[in-house]
Amino acid sequence: MVEELVATGVAVGCAGAVYVMAAARVVKQYERGVVLRLGRLQRSVRGPGFTMIVPFVDRLRKVNMQIVTMPVPAQDGITRDNVTVRVDAVIYFKVIDAAEAVIQVEDYRFAVSQMAQTSLRSIIGKSDLDDLLSNREKLNQGLELMIDSPAVGWGVQIDRVEIKDVSLPETMKRSMARQAEADRERRARVINADAELQASKKLAQAAHEMADEPAALQLRLLQTVVAVAAEKNSTLVLPFPVELLRFLERSTQAQPPAPPQPPAAVSESPAAALPESGTADSGSATAGEPDAPGASKTGQD
Repeated sequence: MVEELVATGVAVGCAGAVYVMAAARVVKQYERGVVLRLGRLQRSVRGPGFTMIVPFVDRLRKVNMQIVTMPVPAQDGITRDNVTVRVDAVIYFKVIDAAEAVIQVEDYRFAVSQMAQTSLRSIIGKSDLDDLLSNREKLNQGLELMIDSPAVGWGVQIDRVEIKDVSLPETMKRSMARQAEADRERRARVINADAELQASKKLAQAAHEMADEPAALQLRLLQTVVAVAAEKNSTLVLPFPVELLRFLERSTQAQPPAPPQPPAAVSESPAAALPESGTADSGSATAGEPDAPGASKTGQD
C-alpha cells in the first residue's frame, strides 16, 4: 500500500514537473506576451518576467517593443518636373499595442515595409527635383504622415522617416554641373566688373590729383620703373611722357635769362704783342721759324 502511494506521488510529481515545464514562459524586458486561449485573445497582455500559461490550450506570442530600424529599398520614380530619380530611405518605428499588432495585421514588419515603399513613390511623384535635393525635412515629415496614418490601426507608431540618398542619371549630373559652372562664372564676371568699376573711380581720382601736381606723374613713373626693374629677366622700355616735356618747358620759361659776358681784356705781355708786330712788319719772320739776329735788332730799332 505504501509502495503504491509512493509510486502515485512520484507520478504526480513528475506530471506536475512536466506541466510546469510546459506552462512556464519567460518574457524579456523589451517584450510583451499576447495570449490566445483556444484561438481567442486574452485581453491581459503578459508583462516582462516569469509567467504561466495553460499547456496545449494557450498560445503565447511575444512581441518586440523596441524601435525597429528598417531600410526602405531604393525606388525609381519620375518627379513632378519630369526627372528620373532613384530614392532610398530608412524608417524607424515601434509597436505601442502588442495585441493590435498581433490581431490586426498578419506581419506588421512586412506591412510597414510595403507601406513605406508605396509612400516613397508617391512622394517622388509629388515633388520637384530641387525639393528632393534641398528641402528634405519637409518631405520627411510628409512621408512620415503618409505611413503613420494606416500604421496607427496596426498598433504601430512611426517614429521617424529619413530619405537617405537621391541618385540622378549621368546626363542630369552633367547638366547640373554645367549649370553650377555657368552660375559661378556669372558671379565671377560680376565681381570682376565691380572691381573694375571701383578701380576706375580710384584711377579717376588719382588722375585729378596728378593733373593738379604734374610732378606726381613723374614720381609715379619712377615707382613703376623700380617695380619693373625688380624682375631682372625682362627688358625695360621707358616711355618719355609729354607732360614731363611740358613741365621742363615751363621750368625753362620761368628761369630768368643769364647776364651778358664782358669782352676779354687784351694782354700786354710781349708774347701776346709779338704776333701783331710780326703782322705789321713785312720783314719779320714767319710764325714758327726762329728769329734771326738781324731781325731782332730791327724790331728793337
